[in-house]
Order: sequence, then C-alpha cells, then structure tokens
Amino acid sequence: MDLKLRYLSTRGEAAQLAFDDVLLAGLATDGGLYTPLAYPHVSPKDIAALAGQSYADTAAQLIAPFLTEEAAREALREQTKSAYATFRHRAIAPLTQIADNLFVLELFHGPTLAFKDLAMQLLGRMMNDVLEKRNLRATIVGATSGDTGAAAIEAFRGLPRVDVFILYPHGRVSDVQRKQMTCVADENIHTIALEGTFDDAQNILKRLFRNQPFRERVSLAGVNSINWARVVAQMVYYFTSAVSVGAPHRRVSFAVPTGNFGDVLAGYIAKHMGLPIERLIVATNANDILARAIATGRYEPRGVTPTQSPSMDIQVSSNFERLLFDATGRDHAAIRAAFASLEQSGAFDIPAAALAAIRAEFDAASVGEAETTDEIARTWRDAGYVLDPHTATGVRAARARLAQDPATPVVALSTAHPAKFPEAIERAIGKRPLLPESIAARLEGPERFTILENDEARIASFIAERARAARA
Repeated sequence: MDLKLRYLSTRGEAAQLAFDDVLLAGLATDGGLYTPLAYPHVSPKDIAALAGQSYADTAAQLIAPFLTEEAAREALREQTKSAYATFRHRAIAPLTQIADNLFVLELFHGPTLAFKDLAMQLLGRMMNDVLEKRNLRATIVGATSGDTGAAAIEAFRGLPRVDVFILYPHGRVSDVQRKQMTCVADENIHTIALEGTFDDAQNILKRLFRNQPFRERVSLAGVNSINWARVVAQMVYYFTSAVSVGAPHRRVSFAVPTGNFGDVLAGYIAKHMGLPIERLIVATNANDILARAIATGRYEPRGVTPTQSPSMDIQVSSNFERLLFDATGRDHAAIRAAFASLEQSGAFDIPAAALAAIRAEFDAASVGEAETTDEIARTWRDAGYVLDPHTATGVRAARARLAQDPATPVVALSTAHPAKFPEAIERAIGKRPLLPESIAARLEGPERFTILENDEARIASFIAERARAARA
C-alpha cells in the first residue's frame, strides 16, 4: 500500500484510515467525520492546464491525490469516464450567464436531475470496486431531505453486493423527489418514509453508525455527505467552472444553496487546494442556522420550517463540523466539547478565533420564501432562465455579493432541475416546467416504501431483517 494520504476523525478518538476504508466507513466510530491529514496542492500552472479537458479527465486528475492506494488511482480514470457517461449534457456541469458577472453552474444533468449525481455516480462505482476486491457485502443507510436518496438509489440499484436503505421525511419532499426513490423495483432498494424531519432521519443515521454491534452486524456504510468521497467528488466542479471564467488569472466567488454544508465545503476544499476563490457565499432558506452561526457565533438549531426548497430544510448541518475542525486549528478537544454541548444543551458557541477564520472566507445570507419566489420570477423575466427554488436562494445571495463587489464574477450553483419543483415554478412564473421524457416515464410505476415511526430501534430492526450482509 502506498500511504501517501491518510484520514483522521475530527474528534480524534478513532484510528486513522486509508481512503478505501474511509469510503466504506462513512462516519468515524467516535462520531466524528473523516478528513485528510492535508489537502493536496494544485499549482496555478496546473489549474490553467485544465482548460479544454473533459470533465471526467479533470475529475480523475484532481481526485487522484486523495486516494491512498496506487491501484485505486489507476482505476479512477475508468470510474470517472463511466460515471459521467450517464449525464445528458456533454459538458457535465455547464455554465450559463444570466447577468453581468453572474453565472449559473448547472449541476442537474445527471440521471436524477440533482447535483448529488455528480458525486454519487462516482461513489457507487468506487465503492462497488472496493467491495468486489475485498469480496464483501455492504448495507448502505442514508438520510435524505430530497435529492441524496434518489441519487444513491440510482447509483447502487441492482448491485449484488449492496443493499440500500434510504430514510426520508414523510410528506416533506416533492412528489418528483419521492417518486424517484419509490418507483424503483430493484430488490436491493428499500425506502423508509420516516414520521419526522430530515434532522430526525440524520440523527438516527448517526446513532446507527455509533452502534458498533449493529454497524458490524450489517456491514454498515454511508453515502450522505458525511462520507468524505462525496465531498471530494464535488470539489471538481469548482475547478472546472472557475477555469471557465478565467481562473487562475482571475478570482471568482461562489454562491451555494446550503443545507448539510457538504456542497459549499467542497468549495472550501478547492480553495485550500489552490483555486483562487474570493468568497464562498452560504445561501440558506428560512432554516437559517448557518447564516445565524456565521453572523452571531452561536450554533443553535431551531425547529425545521417546511419551505418550497425542501432539500435545505435542515437545522443540523453535519459538514460544518469539518470546517469548524480546520477553523479551530484542528483541535479535537474543541470539536468534542462543541458537539457534546450541542447534544446536551442544544447549542454551542464558536470560539472567537475560529469564528474569525470562518468569516475570513465565508459570507452567508438567509433568503425567505417571498424572496425566493421573487428571484425565480425576476430571473425568468430578465434572462429567460428558470431557476429551481434552491438555486434561487443562491442567485439571490450572489446578487447581494455583486452589489458589494461587481468586478469579481460570482458563480451560483444550480443544485436541481426546476421540473423537480413544478408547483413552486408555476407560482412564480405562471408556467409549469416539464420533466425530461426519459425521467418522466420512470415515475409512472407503482411506489414501494414503508412508513415507520421516528424510532431508532424500529429502524435498526427493519434494516437488520432485510440486509443480506447480516445473513452472510
């Protein structure tokens, strides 16, 4: 094994692992999140050389230094080619300009019409190769606020070594999002409609990962953005889009619709690899814990408010832990103390030096329901371009940044196809967007899902009874 890069837990009490082990582990055994010992560096010359390369080749080049084993690096190029061959647009993640120095990065051209496909299609192939190599089975359990579940199901459906269990908040995702999960007939796919919120589903997921006997019994693996491979795969499109608007010779800012913080964290990773990013702008909806935390220094979840951008209806943003770990100077004790306080008293205060470090790189804005609808209408009126309600929060935040710094281009990440949220679009512009025919046809079949109460023991029993790894 070539031990070029290993991974440690943010909480410091789990063993360091190689990339393939992190890929299968998801959450660390101490409840922390794995993060690399260092971020690989990409020189300005190498960034400039990315211009004109295919997305798949760029992904292989940028991700390779994060892999531990040489054999995995050699397999990566074929994995990226296979993963991105499933996308409908040849550019994979194309840019569209909608105003002066304002661009939309379209991340919805994958098989489930959401940005999660860019990581999940690759993750599925990487994980399957590791399982094949080790002759193992795995039980993937994921929590979704709408898009992660469909992307995971599409990436892992039919694979003989994997069973997938996806928890989603019952009645709190769009019809299209739900049907993309439930209209799947493959026997290795199990969808659970949880009577609760996404935060409830995510809390159960984390507790299952901390339950070591259960974890070992079912060979538990995770595909939420707690899995480092998800974040590193998302880093790629920051490079490709920045190069398209002039990097490394020109700095660029990014506005990112944010729920669980993984997508914007990928931008932070890209910046720390050497990409010249001016500002990372966190855009939230009414569930504004991140905007409040950056503004006040207090991380304090409140009740989840349902909105027209349901994938952002989150109050506990898991990947914020990775950022806080770096911002505290990688102080394991500080991270353990913060998240112990969150569990015990429902909040924690970000240390002053860490808060200053975060503010040096991040802006944040909360965009309400009326503003979201107004932004969809405005962009349609001014540019003839349809935004989904999640993307609208990012565009609104991008416009605010351009008002302060009109010379630096801002790329707003478009995280979902507008046709996934037809009611919200119709309210804003009076037109109902249509799904691509290939997608619409797949949502006509019978739905398969199980409604379960918000109870960890009940969920664990349901999974253990059906997971083939538990019977191996």
